Amino acid sequence: MANREHLTLLKAGAVKWIEWRKKNPQIEPDLSAANLEGDNLRGANLQGVNLRKADLGNALLVRANLSGADLSSANLYKAFLNEANLSAANLSVANLSGAILTQADLSHANLIGADLSQVDLRGAAIASANLIGTDLKGANLRDADLGAAKLMRANLSFANLVEANLIAADLSEASLYEAEVLGAYLYKADLYKANLTKAHLSGAYLLRANLSEADLSQADLSWTNLRDANLTGANLRGTNLRGADIRGANLSGVNLQETIMPNASRHH
Repeated sequence: MANREHLTLLKAGAVKWIEWRKKNPQIEPDLSAANLEGDNLRGANLQGVNLRKADLGNALLVRANLSGADLSSANLYKAFLNEANLSAANLSVANLSGAILTQADLSHANLIGADLSQVDLRGAAIASANLIGTDLKGANLRDADLGAAKLMRANLSFANLVEANLIAADLSEASLYEAEVLGAYLYKADLYKANLTKAHLSGAYLLRANLSEADLSQADLSWTNLRDANLTGANLRGTNLRGADIRGANLSGVNLQETIMPNASRHH
């Protein structure tokens, strides 16, 4: 449970809270299970604070510093976290659905099992974050930096990943069903056994990506760079590869039924 004194100080407003934190740098504030629903905590210094199971639904946390904070199992439903610093924060099993996280810093954060459905993460820094099994259904990740992020078994169906950086990201067994991945950077990304059915990947950069045993049926891979990509045992049934660069790609055991090949004429 939250420390009553700490909670009272936070509720007293930003100035008092900042003064107290400066005077007592050795104290780790305990705000676990606190009810902060809808509170205005804009720009608050909550670095390293214990906010386990706290209710921050609809809270205003714009530009707040939550780096290294423990937000595991916290409720951040529809919270405003634009430009907030959540680097190395623990957000495991937290509810962030519908939250606004544009330009937020989530690098090295732990988001295992978190609900990030319908979240707005445009331009966010999520490099090296742990998103294993995270629900990102319908999330907006346009221009986000997910370099080297762990996204194994993550649900990215219907997500917007247009021009996102997924260089060296691990998306093995992830679902990208009908995701928008146009112009995204997937250099050396691991998409082993990923579900990319009906995904839109036109113009994506998949150089040296691992797509072995991936399901790319009915996906749009037109004008993609698939040079030296590993497509061993992938399902490309009904996939559009028009204009794609597949030089050096490994296509052994690939299902190419009804596939539109790179240099195919419109008449097949």
